[in-house]
Amino acid sequence: MSASTTGDSGARYVPAAGRRAFTRLYDPVIALTMRERTFRARLRDQVATGLPAGGGTLVDVGAGTGTFAIALAAAIPDARVVGVDGDEEILALARAKAGAEGVSWERGLAQKLPLADASADRVAMSLVLHHLTPDDKRAALAEARRVLRPGGRLHVADFGKPRNPILRAAFLVVQATDGFDVTRDHAAGRLPALIAAAGFTGITSHERLTTAFGTLDLLSATR
Repeated sequence: MSASTTGDSGARYVPAAGRRAFTRLYDPVIALTMRERTFRARLRDQVATGLPAGGGTLVDVGAGTGTFAIALAAAIPDARVVGVDGDEEILALARAKAGAEGVSWERGLAQKLPLADASADRVAMSLVLHHLTPDDKRAALAEARRVLRPGGRLHVADFGKPRNPILRAAFLVVQATDGFDVTRDHAAGRLPALIAAAGFTGITSHERLTTAFGTLDLLSATR
């Protein structure tokens, strides 16, 4: 989705797909290349499992054009769904979509979420972390843990270690676009370890999906 790539000092926002020129193309490109219907449906079902009575509060970090946040609101109408992104342009696209009225849209970065401590039951990050520097990955995961209630869950859909040489070659396109420094942890399969280092437990790999740009891992962990 979209996020900042630096910390609190001199934060630089990264738009959808890493380049502002791609913003209007983001939805069709993701649909064509990332098995979007499949991974978003499975991520949605994982987020929905075991929610408290009333649906709780669900946060989509790096919500981008709002596809996933709107799907959550439609699937779990009793929940409070919050979509967070750092770009007013992309938030305007999200707010204009059908079903957007079911989501509370907030401007903010993954490393400094505009939410109170222990205020969320689920935090989802889909296609966000691979845009971030190693320090900012750690900061974003720490923020996710901060806003989750005890027992709340983090759900991540992002690139993991490629499953074979063909997918390794495909992931080189992502690395060339976003930068080898920010994607190195993903290529090495270190995302579960980063989540654990942020203080999460019960880290689970639900699925590893083959996409046009590499292996997409669906992970969850408990606060």
